[in-house]
Amino acid sequence: MEATALTLSPEQQDVAEDRGTLFLRGPAGSGKTTAGVARLRRLLEEGVPADSILVLTPQRTLAEPYFAALRAPDLPAGGLTTVLTVGGLAQRAVELFWPLVAEAAGFASVDSLGESTSPDDEPVFLTLETAQYHMARLVRPLLEQGAFSTARIRPHRVYSQVLDNLNKAAVVGFPYTEIAARLQGAWMGEPAQARVYQEAQECARLFREYCLAHNLLDFSLQLETFINHVWPLELCRRYLCGRFRHLIVDNVEEDTPVAHDLLAQWLPHAQSALVIYDEGAGYRRFLGADPESAERLADLCARRTRFTRSHVTTPPIEALAERLSFALRQEPEPPAPAAAEPALVLEHHRYQPQMLDWVADQVADLVRQGVPPAEIVVLAPFLSDSLRFSLATRLEARDVRWRSHRPSRALREEPAARCLLTLADLAHPAWNRRPPEDDVVAALSQAIEGLDPIRAHLLAKIVYRPQLEGVPLTGFERVRADTQERITYLAGQRYDRLLAWLQAYAQGPPATLDHFLSRLFGEVLSQRGFGFYRHPDRGEAAANLIESARKFRWVADQDDGSEVDTAHEYVLMVEDGVMAAQYVGGWRPGPEDAVLLAPAYTFLMANRPVDYQVWLNAGGSGWWERLYQPLTHPHVLSRAWPQGRPWTDADEFRARQEGLQALVRGLLRRCRRRVYLGLSQFGEEGYDERGPLLQAVQRLLRAGENGSHRDTEAQRRE
Repeated sequence: MEATALTLSPEQQDVAEDRGTLFLRGPAGSGKTTAGVARLRRLLEEGVPADSILVLTPQRTLAEPYFAALRAPDLPAGGLTTVLTVGGLAQRAVELFWPLVAEAAGFASVDSLGESTSPDDEPVFLTLETAQYHMARLVRPLLEQGAFSTARIRPHRVYSQVLDNLNKAAVVGFPYTEIAARLQGAWMGEPAQARVYQEAQECARLFREYCLAHNLLDFSLQLETFINHVWPLELCRRYLCGRFRHLIVDNVEEDTPVAHDLLAQWLPHAQSALVIYDEGAGYRRFLGADPESAERLADLCARRTRFTRSHVTTPPIEALAERLSFALRQEPEPPAPAAAEPALVLEHHRYQPQMLDWVADQVADLVRQGVPPAEIVVLAPFLSDSLRFSLATRLEARDVRWRSHRPSRALREEPAARCLLTLADLAHPAWNRRPPEDDVVAALSQAIEGLDPIRAHLLAKIVYRPQLEGVPLTGFERVRADTQERITYLAGQRYDRLLAWLQAYAQGPPATLDHFLSRLFGEVLSQRGFGFYRHPDRGEAAANLIESARKFRWVADQDDGSEVDTAHEYVLMVEDGVMAAQYVGGWRPGPEDAVLLAPAYTFLMANRPVDYQVWLNAGGSGWWERLYQPLTHPHVLSRAWPQGRPWTDADEFRARQEGLQALVRGLLRRCRRRVYLGLSQFGEEGYDERGPLLQAVQRLLRAGENGSHRDTEAQRRE
């Protein structure tokens, strides 16, 4: 969408010109965000002060069309339009009104150790990563004493799920002290699980009290402080409602009940407002999204309107979506008209490698036919390292460029990040850390272009000397001549360049970790001949790691140590497996010459239509199952679930069915031409795959054989 050249339908023109309060709803792809952008431009062109306009989205990445519009060179000069999430708005308001609310919100003047603090001190806002860092310091002793021993869960999952519980309490609007009671009231299984919930409650209590004692605000505390203490201030309401007279709220169905409460109180004071609701969405339910809560905002708007026509899908895709929806609900489907072009292409295979070969062939054929690679996405319910590697190597063998986007993963799980951290260990002898040889092998293979894992293993076995003082690596000249030939002299030269840089750095004063990583990436790894040069994915991982280290340095308490200690603490935190925060760069559109590999829900939240989609492992149960989260529950910790009502197997089945239907519907609404299904009898782990999505597709195909149109051009193989 070009912000400077919008072509609007009459319905979109009507929305852009409306100056009252309007609730706009419609399916994905019907042009709602385009209408929102047009309304923003029209307000600015009519002379409305830019700083009186507030654009709210549930996730910063969903605001990219508005940022693009505001960057347009033809917009009138003036102030700055504010584009935020409710969390971002809360942070700004808490920071502004901090002296008025800090004491009332419970921030102590003396901490638990008797050290003097003051609520007048500046608040410290934690990222997801720094919140996990502080959580780990409090919870690790409990884990050592046997807490969560029956849950079979890794420590970093404990940290993230306890934080998730706190966030749910904040966005739903109940006291965090009720978390365990709500979870226990819905549990119908073994009594031991009730104790796990109580242990999670204790962790939440320790963390909240620690934050209050040290003026630390994680997401949950900053939102609660805003909603319970800042927003009720008459001064705050006059300021916010008086400054932001014009509201544009997009994807309101993906926002939380507390956000809807805030908007319900704000809308009557707005001079104009546009609230945009995406029908059939709610993909962020696991983060507290509540589409049903969002619908009540329609009653507070002067007008309602609905877009019905899709600007994305074609009739064959729309017919496929309708038929697949009937098949998922196990209802008889109406007869479908014959399509000139098949909307669904599938082929059964016995083993997953055969399926991946077929997928890579289909993608390569599309690229050879002139389809821009950026118009192709390959999706899976979960994109594991092994699955990404297997598919990526096949695409590279067919000269197809690719990129991947896998947010909400532990930082250490990205090979490029592990490479950087291993090199950081080698360059900082004062840390007294000697990485395992396997980590050095992986780092060299990632860092040096053309050095495959076998040659990297051969090189590391010779040059890595953990007992050496300083950088524990020797030069390539120490390698025997015949072995040098096997490794190749070109790879050896590149290794020596990397070693020389590490040694030169180690001889000088240590830099902050983010500065070290930035220099290492910019001066060596991103240069021609090194591993990050041709790989945007690795560059993105490096950028995320650098930003993470920088924010950690800003937040971490450095009173008891030097910068080296802070850097060392950060490395230990990453090794502990903390989940990565959200980095905007990964959500922006990638290069036009690269196919995207991503989890299905990640693609949905990017909200970007494409011509062709490939669904991997369509027979797997991952399309239907929820993530294993033994310390939390997204449905029980919601405003719609009555406290004390048990969560039954029937409730779980219904939630999974509704989730799968919404997922499939959302994907098809973001597809213009065709879907390819990758099917194999045996999945990645060797088990027979007969998941609900496959069963629905089989029902659809059987209906086609009985007279309905069949959307597949491929013959099924047994």
